[in-house]
Amino acid sequence: MKRAVIAAAVAAMLTLGLFAVPAPAAAQLFGRDKKAEPTTRLLLGKVLDNADNPLPNAVVYLTNTRDRSVKTYIVGPEGTYRFPGLQANIDYEVYALFNKHKSHTKTVSQFDNRTQVYIDLKIDAK
Repeated sequence: MKRAVIAAAVAAMLTLGLFAVPAPAAAQLFGRDKKAEPTTRLLLGKVLDNADNPLPNAVVYLTNTRDRSVKTYIVGPEGTYRFPGLQANIDYEVYALFNKHKSHTKTVSQFDNRTQVYIDLKIDAK
């Protein structure tokens, strides 16, 4: 008889939610309380020759691998380039051209969680 009363009381408590885990504690259990990851990131770097000298007026090409759109950047006297506002959940490919010479293509992976990615592009411009 006591077991039936206890079972009924436990069932009533479960129904009323007295044993429920509070929402903030539930979020902590499943890792949902982590800070939101940034939605954009910055790609920057330099275009250099084999002797690590900057190559002014080189053109840097950035390709979005999801929709195949391409952005370009003409580097200045220091050889630097900059692509802000890149989506964190998309892979990008980047390479540079200078006087018909091309650098190797580098990839910015969506699995790389850095907010700033720095890539130097080297061109054998003999």
